[in-house]
This record gives sequence, C-alpha cells and structure tokens, in this order.
Amino acid sequence: MAAAKAKYGISQRRACRAIRQYRSTQRYEVKKLPDEDSLTARIINLVAQYGRYGTPRITAVLRREGYTVNHKRVERIWRQQGTGVAKRHKKRRRLWLKDGSCIRLRPQHKDHVWSYDILEDKTYNGRKFRILNIIDEYSRECLLSFASRRITSSEVVEFLAELFCTRGLPEYIRSDNGSEFTAKKVRKFISNLGTYPAFIEPGSPWENGYIESFNGKMRDELLNGEIFDTMAEAKVLIERWRAYYNTIRPHSSLEYMPPAPEARVVDISLQMA
Repeated sequence: MAAAKAKYGISQRRACRAIRQYRSTQRYEVKKLPDEDSLTARIINLVAQYGRYGTPRITAVLRREGYTVNHKRVERIWRQQGTGVAKRHKKRRRLWLKDGSCIRLRPQHKDHVWSYDILEDKTYNGRKFRILNIIDEYSRECLLSFASRRITSSEVVEFLAELFCTRGLPEYIRSDNGSEFTAKKVRKFISNLGTYPAFIEPGSPWENGYIESFNGKMRDELLNGEIFDTMAEAKVLIERWRAYYNTIRPHSSLEYMPPAPEARVVDISLQMA
C-alpha cells in the first residue's frame, strides 16, 4: 500500500476504497504459532515416510503424537510446502439383487467373515512370486501374508488350519474363484469344520472389496516402492509391513486407529508413587 501511495500519490483510505478492501486488512499480520516450525518439519517427514497418506491420515498420526492440529492446518502447511493434497474418491452405488438383498456379505463382528486372495509381484531378476493374504473383514486385521514362488491348495489348507487353531473358526471365508480356493481339498476342509465358503461372482472383484482394498494398500505402500533382490528379503519386508499395518498404520474406517494396536504396559507402582 505504501508503494501505491508513492507511485500514484493517493492515501491508504482512497486506495482501499478503490479496490474495495477494509483498511484493517492492510495492517493484518499472520501470527506464527510456537509449534509451527516443528509441526512443518514433522509433516515433511511423515510425507516422505508415508508418501501415499492423505491429510486426514497424517492429521491422525500427528494427534496420536501429541500435536493439537486439525486437517485444515495440515492442508495449509502442505500447500505452503508444495505438497499436493490427495483427491477424494467419487461415491459409488452398491449393487443390489432383484430381491432387494445386497450382493456383499456384511461382517457383523470379529471373526464373522474372513477373506483371502493372492497378490503377485517380482524379484529383481524378473521371477514372479505370490503373496497369500488373509484378513478379518470386521477388524481389518491382516491375519497372514505369506510370500512364495508357488502357493498350492495344500498350503492354503495348512495356513487355514494354523489360523483356526490360534484364532478360532470364522463363520464365512470369502474369496474369488482362483484354483487355490476352489480346489476340492480346500472346500471340503472348510465345510467339514462348519465354516461356509463364499465365492464371489466371476469378474466381480468389487464383491471382495475388503481384501482387494488391502491388496491395493500393500502394493501402493510397499511393493511399488521396493526392489526385492531375493525371496528371503521379500518375506522379511512383507512380514514387517504386515506388523506395521496391524499395529501402527491409521485406518480410515476405524476412526484412524490401527486394526490391532499394540497394548502399552503401564507401571502402576510409578503412577501411585
């Protein structure tokens, strides 16, 4: 405004009237909060560490770390740092059958519906390997991520048996129509224990949305950013990511809490002292 006065020889009052602004706007100074620098540095670190996180998930992580912040402030800092804000997905209608029932089986409680699927990737030498993922659809917890060059129906039965012993039986197990899941050995094993296999319609991956969403996160946050030199390395990093996903990673459907957060051990004697 001072430059305009020197150039055009008009007062601040007249200049503000010409551009239709209040004079107070020319005296306003942005107040920098005490934690602005540390918060900005932490957001930059989180974006570098979790490149596919949007502002809601970054905000949840910051709040868990003790920052008093909302998503608007995080978005502002992101824009100032030149980081793009993740776009929202468009809403989609659900698919309904003619009798009024929904195609998707809705999980009602923990261990109500499990789902499993196989994801493929490659090691550095170009050889493919496969990853068997099993999740609990209600809690979103990943129960198993097993990587191998080849996964057979017999191995699927072995992994299911181990999970059944440690966690109990689910009511349903949802899958696509892959040969590993439709094999007679697998279907007989599941049915004999009183669990119902639920196969989606061929060519309809959206009916298996929970496990497909998990596979997308694993590919986006892990597989697309890693070069695996050996199968041993792939197994270690995949299992490490599974533990991180279950215990640390904020999940938007769980109010930005992880599926199976680690319990914190508190020394009661120190609190009472």
